[in-house]
Amino acid sequence: MTRTPARRMRRLLAVVASVAVASIALSGCLYTLIPEDRPLSTESAAPDVSGIPTELLPFYSQTVVWSPCGDLECATITAPLDWDDPALGEIELALARQRALSGEAIGSLLFNPGGPGASAVDYIRTSMSAAVTPALEEAYDIVGFDTRGVGASSAVRCYDAAGMDAYLYDIPVNTRGSDAWEAELDARNAGFAAACEANSDGILAHVTTVDSARDMDLIRAVLGDSELHYLGYSYGTFLGATYAELYPDRVGRLVLDGAIDPSIPSIEVGEIQLSGFESALRAYLADCLQTSDCPFRGSVDEAAADLGALYARLDSTPLRASDGRMLGADAMVTATLLALYSEDTWQYLTIAIEDVLQGNPELAFLLADSYYGRLDGAYTDNSTEAFIAYNCMDYPDDTTPEDEAAAEARLAVEAPTFAPYSVGPDTCAAWPFPPTGTRGVLTADGAAPIVVIGTTNDPATPYEWAVSLADQLSSGVLVTREGEGHTGFNKGNACVDTAIEDYLIDGVVPTDGLVC
Repeated sequence: MTRTPARRMRRLLAVVASVAVASIALSGCLYTLIPEDRPLSTESAAPDVSGIPTELLPFYSQTVVWSPCGDLECATITAPLDWDDPALGEIELALARQRALSGEAIGSLLFNPGGPGASAVDYIRTSMSAAVTPALEEAYDIVGFDTRGVGASSAVRCYDAAGMDAYLYDIPVNTRGSDAWEAELDARNAGFAAACEANSDGILAHVTTVDSARDMDLIRAVLGDSELHYLGYSYGTFLGATYAELYPDRVGRLVLDGAIDPSIPSIEVGEIQLSGFESALRAYLADCLQTSDCPFRGSVDEAAADLGALYARLDSTPLRASDGRMLGADAMVTATLLALYSEDTWQYLTIAIEDVLQGNPELAFLLADSYYGRLDGAYTDNSTEAFIAYNCMDYPDDTTPEDEAAAEARLAVEAPTFAPYSVGPDTCAAWPFPPTGTRGVLTADGAAPIVVIGTTNDPATPYEWAVSLADQLSSGVLVTREGEGHTGFNKGNACVDTAIEDYLIDGVVPTDGLVC
């Protein structure tokens, strides 16, 4: 399928990024240890195969065999490559589990940190305390699973490290916005898509959220759970809501934190998200201007204008880092957006901006590298490749040049700092398979109560999306955290944490509309 871009809104960091990025990018590894006197198990409970079609029974009836992996248990199961035609082949899904520290598990609590493309297996192995609270560790077997295309599961593979560096960081030789610039980026995107098709072992057409939701039901069943208990952050809310739409009668206790609105048109997703980052930027600048080490002076508007001028200067005169890479405007914008995910990383943005003003791009590159999973010249995961693969398949090509022009005009007003760097050729224009995803209301009629959490100034998943998703879901319950940053649970707000723990552990549904 050939898409006809004009100048499409680029899928820069839009269409949601991972909660994992901001929370672990600059922190050390945090390990939750299983006591040495607790032996690792080897098998799960008997699979739940009730109501499963005959052709899927070989998958649903498999036994999970666990083995030690660091302080956790790990396992691999198989799933159909194509859920509509299971005979076409199999893929592997990687799981990691920490058994309930109390020894008496309510059941399994499946966990997804976001993305699409973040590895839940890696996340719970290195940052369990950022994923869940101690009370949930006591009550549940915490299970992280890498969705298809991600991490240790059958994965999307595109370029080696040098190729990824060139794709993500090389500065175009042609002037931004020119026809030659668009052609240059089109060629770059086409090369990336071709590499993904060549190196991903035939899975690209089946790397979708619907497929992953079906995988999640398989995981539920082989773990022996009759209902799904689930905690999903950011993109994980879309995955969880999709599961509820497909299997409403199998919904147990679902928490969707930092929600995506599945009903809005594709082009509006990036537009609204970038406006959210602009709002977070202004909150950061207001805070920065109150400190003596802030690189800006004057009002928030003046500081935003000065930052925009810095981007423009980098666009024309990039800075060379010690590894030879050049820091241009796009990489600096990526660094900024990464730091805006959490108030905890605002301090690093202040230092990075001051350093860049002094001609030193090293910390700015560290921030941008953290977003892309790059460390010491290597890519520690395939999150960027999987992110693109999911979005190219999930989001329909449903916009017109008129829609794009209108969105650009709105962004110039709503997100003036970032707007100049959000427009360009469609990353997915050369993707080898047409998108299969649709945009529409998800109601999950008949499901048990589903709790949706929204933070009032969440930069990545704006609060209005949580309000909308909770309203769409027939059994949706909205919990609001007033504050800054991406997602609301396990962020130090006792009101939110208590409400969610009471729900997940004791089944006490929060009051709809609770504000914390």
